[in-house]
Amino acid sequence: MSSDVRIRPAEGGLKGRLTLPGDKSISHRVGFFGALSSEGITAENFSSGADCASTLRCLELAGCLVERIGDKVRVRRGINPGEIKAPLDAGNSGTTARLLCGLLAGTPGVFAVITGDESLRKRPMGRVVSPLRTLGARIDGPGGGAYLPLSIRGGCLSGGTFELPMASAQVKTALILAGLNAHGSVTVVEPAKSRDHSERLLRHLGVPLRQEDNRITVYPCSDLPGCSIRVPGDFSSAAFWITGALIVPGSDIVLENVGINPTRTGFLECLKKMGASIEIEEKESAGGEPVGNIRVRYSELEGIEVEKDAIPTMIDELPLLALIATQAHGVTKITHAEELRVKESDRISSMAKGLRALGADVEELEDGFFITGPTPLGGGCVESSKDHRIAMTFSIAALAAQDEIIVKDAQCVGISYPEFFDHLSMLSEGVKDLEYKR
Repeated sequence: MSSDVRIRPAEGGLKGRLTLPGDKSISHRVGFFGALSSEGITAENFSSGADCASTLRCLELAGCLVERIGDKVRVRRGINPGEIKAPLDAGNSGTTARLLCGLLAGTPGVFAVITGDESLRKRPMGRVVSPLRTLGARIDGPGGGAYLPLSIRGGCLSGGTFELPMASAQVKTALILAGLNAHGSVTVVEPAKSRDHSERLLRHLGVPLRQEDNRITVYPCSDLPGCSIRVPGDFSSAAFWITGALIVPGSDIVLENVGINPTRTGFLECLKKMGASIEIEEKESAGGEPVGNIRVRYSELEGIEVEKDAIPTMIDELPLLALIATQAHGVTKITHAEELRVKESDRISSMAKGLRALGADVEELEDGFFITGPTPLGGGCVESSKDHRIAMTFSIAALAAQDEIIVKDAQCVGISYPEFFDHLSMLSEGVKDLEYKR
């Protein structure tokens, strides 16, 4: 059942303090590394989104022991999983599908089929299948394993060194999972540093690994140690409120206990270059991850050219940066972001089309955007493309618009942030008639 949402402009800005749900990327990794530990990993503030629920469901079907009470989750290795009789449905989660490949390929005796929803079945899987095959993985699927569904026959994997053509935390983590199950060390070399949540969690567990710049080596480990952690607030979720506060006059908010891992916060660095008023109070780390309170106030911003090396550290936030650029003075250029075209939707096309419909001056590039601002945003109806980040980005745009905006198929926000519209109402008291059209 589709669900649209109608949002009016915010009155008086965004105000208040907010605690975010657990980081999605870290929560996925808690599940997968827990699956290699007989003791298990326990995490408080585990992500509430549908993507991480897909990970837990697939791991359970694969024979892992999964316990969940509220926002607390424990995952540990089960007894010999043998043949997995039901397909492992990753839903809309590319992370779930790709990391399952790494986990199962090195599990002897396992036969599994990984599938997903219509959107996920169109997303590229060859980037993870190809290097895993070099280790000896037996994986088959449409287009020679380029797309889901994939069939996997687990076996004994060898070691190896892989130079990835593009920075990808998902591919890197899939190879790390395979390396922990392999008979030799696995080295992954990236052209730029991607999210390092996997490396941080392994170090927190005390698992041996070697890291030199963008080169990481892991060694076989038959049983990972267990631990208990608290997952920090999701930075990518925080980014929506950071955006709203910056572009809605009168805003002043504090986001509490947010993960501020430097491989995730390129968005903040770009915003500071644009003149954003952002203050961070660093706190104790959680599970090897730095956390902090982030205060954001409305700011007059200037356009910038985003550097190529910054793209991997803010790939999920680029739609928001495109929105911010429409309210900044001058030109903002975002390039080298072709990865956006193979996310849950073609996010370059989705954002360009939606922003132009609201009156913004946006040129769509093959690998990004060329945006001139500031331009007032009008009201209207925009498509979410059934992509959670697009739906939330245009919901934030509505807060700064001149008239109400209807976002189509907004129920998809539950993929990563089910609490999004509740939190929107908490921070923006002027939005009193937020409503869904079902």
